[in-house]
This record gives sequence, C-alpha cells and structure tokens, in this order.
Amino acid sequence: MKQFMFRVLNLLAGILLFALGLVLTIRADIGYAPWEVFHAGISNKTGLGIGAASIVIGILIIVAVMLFGEKFGLGTLTSMVLTGTFIDLILYMDIIPKANSLTVGIPVLLLGLLIVALGSYFYIRAGFGAGPRDNLMVVLTRKTGLPVGLCRAMVDLTVTVTGRLLGGGVGVGTLISAFTIGIFIQIIFKLFKFNVTAVKHETLGETFASLRKKNKNT
Repeated sequence: MKQFMFRVLNLLAGILLFALGLVLTIRADIGYAPWEVFHAGISNKTGLGIGAASIVIGILIIVAVMLFGEKFGLGTLTSMVLTGTFIDLILYMDIIPKANSLTVGIPVLLLGLLIVALGSYFYIRAGFGAGPRDNLMVVLTRKTGLPVGLCRAMVDLTVTVTGRLLGGGVGVGTLISAFTIGIFIQIIFKLFKFNVTAVKHETLGETFASLRKKNKNT
C-alpha cells in the first residue's frame, strides 16, 4: 500500500506541476502552447474557463479513443479532471502576474515548459496510464502507421489552427512551445535517468483489482 500511495503522490505532484507550467505559458502572454490555443478558443466561444474547457475536451477525447479500442487508467481519469481544475484554480488565485513584454514573456514561457516537462516525468513514472491527449497521439500512430513524432505534430497543428479560428491566442510563444517542449522533456528525462518505454502502465481495472487484492491481504 505504501508503494501505491507513493505512486499516487507522484501522479498528483506531476499533474499539479503540469498545470502550473501551463499557467506560466499562458501568463507569458506571447502566444499559448498548441493545446492551450484550442482550450482558449473553446473558452472564448462557450464562456467556460480554460481549465473547464480542458476537462470537457479531455472527456470527448477519452470517448473517442475508447471507440478505437484504447484503454485508459487512473492517471488518464485523474489528469483529465485535475489538470483543468488546477489550471482554473491557479488562474483564479492570480498569483502569477502577466508578463508585460517579450523579454519577460520568453523566460516565463521557457520556465513554464520546463515545469511541464518536470510534471510529465512525475506523472508518467507513476504508471497509471497516459492522459487523454497522449492517448489520442497513440491512437493516430497505431491507426496510421506514421511516426509518433509526425502524429504529435499533426495533432498540435490541427488544434492550433482550430483554436486560432475560435479566437485562441497564437504568437511567437506558440512556435517556441512547439519546438522546445520536446527538448525540455529530453533534458528532464536524461537528468533523472528515466526510460519512459520501461514504464508498465496499469489500466483502471488493473488498479482496482490490485487494491482489492491488497485489502484482502491486510
């Protein structure tokens, strides 16, 4: 049970860091990251908060990937709900001032992307399953046979264009995010000597079965 709780703490810490990093990219005010462009566009058209829009989109993606036979775990469900909740909470608290110039905005954006990468490390190492958007990338890779990097680029381009048409903010930060997030993830994973392909993710059913087994043995 201690190991399970340690994994849960990793998951929650990762989601919180991920949300904090995304808020920093928003407050940098030089153009949202690709998915935040889309979420901001949805928010602009519906009146939902950006975090709430993230949750709604996450639910729709989960339904879509399940139709294609993709499984999801506790991490998928938790990240879908809590990432958006944390984003709206941090924005509501207004503890991160908006950058007032490009020279301030770029460092704030880069710091946000670094924290996103750090959050990804903790979130993935928990082994509770991929988030909704990662699942979408996986489905496209499996169904099309195209390289995963190309599928990620296709998804990011699609959501960026759609988000812009809906009124989401696109700027130099959008380009910086698209080209540097992978670099930051590689740096963080190398720093922690983390092999992402070695992680065995649990489905939601496997997690519940494991908990029931632990409870019977205690």
